[in-house]
Amino acid sequence: MRPAAYAVLNLEAVRHNLKVVRRHAPDAKIMAVVKANAYGHGLLRIAEAAKEVDGFGVARMEEAIRLREAGFKQRIVLLEGFTCEDELQASQDYQLEAVIHCFEQIELLEQAPATKKIAVWLKLDTGMNRLGFKKPDFAIAHQRLKACRGVNPEINLITHLANADDKTDSKTLAQIQLFKETVDDFDGECSIANSAGLLAWQEALTDWVRPGLMLYGISPFPEQTGVELGLKPVMSLYSKLIAVKQVNPGETVGYSGTWVCEKPTRLGVVAIGYGDGYPRYAKTGTPVMVNGQRVSLIGRVSMDMITVDLNSQPDAKMGDTVTLWGEGLPVEEIALCSDTIPYTLVCGITQRVQLVEQ
Repeated sequence: MRPAAYAVLNLEAVRHNLKVVRRHAPDAKIMAVVKANAYGHGLLRIAEAAKEVDGFGVARMEEAIRLREAGFKQRIVLLEGFTCEDELQASQDYQLEAVIHCFEQIELLEQAPATKKIAVWLKLDTGMNRLGFKKPDFAIAHQRLKACRGVNPEINLITHLANADDKTDSKTLAQIQLFKETVDDFDGECSIANSAGLLAWQEALTDWVRPGLMLYGISPFPEQTGVELGLKPVMSLYSKLIAVKQVNPGETVGYSGTWVCEKPTRLGVVAIGYGDGYPRYAKTGTPVMVNGQRVSLIGRVSMDMITVDLNSQPDAKMGDTVTLWGEGLPVEEIALCSDTIPYTLVCGITQRVQLVEQ
């Protein structure tokens, strides 16, 4: 028996989206970003669907270990690096590659026994102001890494773009220029481009690209959908009608009575809510599809249910299928209606939503 809320995953779409990556960056190696449980899609299933890539990027140690223990042989990069001796040891044991972004990590490497070598990516902070060395410290960090006996001789070089989703923002070109002029005298493979970078900024294409959001068929640009970029969405979220009733003028619907009925309304109750990962702040008017036709969300989203206006659906009945996002209803549109970004929606799917592979 299928639960009320479920998500269907089109794994063929992952392979299609990788072809789009290759068209945009034909000469680059691909590091598929599968952090945060592959953006809520399931780490191992997405890694398997994307197994032709050259490497995987993850945020946390446990994600990297799961990939290794599941048998994936590709290069695996810890995008947050390591923070202690145990994590450094695990990086060596599992043959992981670590992003080096602060001198404390270098100190750990200098103090560690050189029994196993580790591959590293030295990160330049070009303006994100999160992780990474500023330009004055970059050469110093590189020199110290070169002197570490436990570090592979080839030191790879990486940065992260802050505003690449805005095609008009000059900061992206400034970041790219700063990176290239800083690393010009160093050997090693380079990586700049995230999804937005590789789709919109030709200058960001180097040895490696790091597709994340676009791998899942979602646009990194607020003004476009993944479909408009030639991508195929991987996740579709569904539920069903569990009640249909009549509401009269003057009556309110939902918590706090924020929606007041102005005309006789056929109301549908859908078994989905923020307890499943549907956005709590989706506004009245957010589109929902009932039997393939758009209707409007009305009232507040609650933990287990939402309510929709079925006046345009006189034949809708209990048990009918409801699409929260999917074909004909892009997740990007739902994000805009909820004052959020698509990342939070797909990453926020909870454990009670069954993931079904297509």
